Amino acid sequence: MPARMSRASKFPPAQLAKRLRKVSILHALPPAKLRSLAKWAEVAEFGKNEKIVRRGERGNGLFLILDGTVEVKRNGRRLARLGRGQFFGEMSLFDNLPRSADVVALGPSKLAVLSKLEFWGFAAGEPSVVLSVLEEMSHRLRAANNALAE
Repeated sequence: MPARMSRASKFPPAQLAKRLRKVSILHALPPAKLRSLAKWAEVAEFGKNEKIVRRGERGNGLFLILDGTVEVKRNGRRLARLGRGQFFGEMSLFDNLPRSADVVALGPSKLAVLSKLEFWGFAAGEPSVVLSVLEEMSHRLRAANNALAE
């Protein structure tokens, strides 16, 4: 899924569930649901300046930032800087199109990674998570439209 997964980390589900609670789209889930999600997620570590995803590659999942900061870039231009509790890769959950931007770790970063299949397997029983993702996508689209209008 990532351009190159630097190192996979093993987290006990209970520990990962506590970290997932800090992700904006998941904070309202009860602890039992977070522990369930933690069983589906893989944790990956990336070093400074390491590409997490590459523009043009097939997207197949969602990245939840547990620690660190990443930069979303297209054609060398910074589109966003995201940190702990935020996420990226959400468009790939809804379409089969290539990634629209590069994402690079600005420093050591830990990300929970959910493939499209894993996300929808979990989200089928948690529609509030899907609504949270769609809400954030709407905010990001509005911000992009405003930036283009300026």
